[in-house]
Amino acid sequence: EKYQKEIDKAVFPGVQGGPFMHVIAAKAICFKYAMTDDFKNYIANVIKNSKRIAKVFAEEGYRIVSGGTDNHLCLIDLTSQKITGKDAVESLYNAGIVVNKNAIPFDILPPTIASGIRIGTPAVTARGMKEKEMDKIAGQIIVVLKNLNNKEVQEKVRGEILNLCNEFPIYEDMN
Repeated sequence: EKYQKEIDKAVFPGVQGGPFMHVIAAKAICFKYAMTDDFKNYIANVIKNSKRIAKVFAEEGYRIVSGGTDNHLCLIDLTSQKITGKDAVESLYNAGIVVNKNAIPFDILPPTIASGIRIGTPAVTARGMKEKEMDKIAGQIIVVLKNLNNKEVQEKVRGEILNLCNEFPIYEDMN
């Protein structure tokens, strides 16, 4: 009885609250789309693109956590390059490339700094980019990582990335 009010408040509506109908409807639409050939082709390309980025990094001597990828992202270990995930994220952001810092297994750095970066491919794939463009993107990321905090390099890469984005607009009719 002493804690009954607090427990009741925590359980309902929080944990046992009713379902939100708009969320159920949204999930139904997503599940229906996931059954289409269009989605199957898209997600197959997402995975191909992720594998390609991992391959380019591996060929450049970077360790890919888990030895590769079979999903929408790859995790790159930066310890051999003596770069932190935080520094990589900041330098890449200044070059117009968005990645996430990410801890790697047995990371000695705190998660706020991290020893790796996570690169995802769903957004670039949705724009229509394929493996050829992943070679360019991975190459530009590597250029920035080899020239960390170099403003000249960041500006040059930013221009290359902008050109690539213009080739693959989000909305065709808004170019």
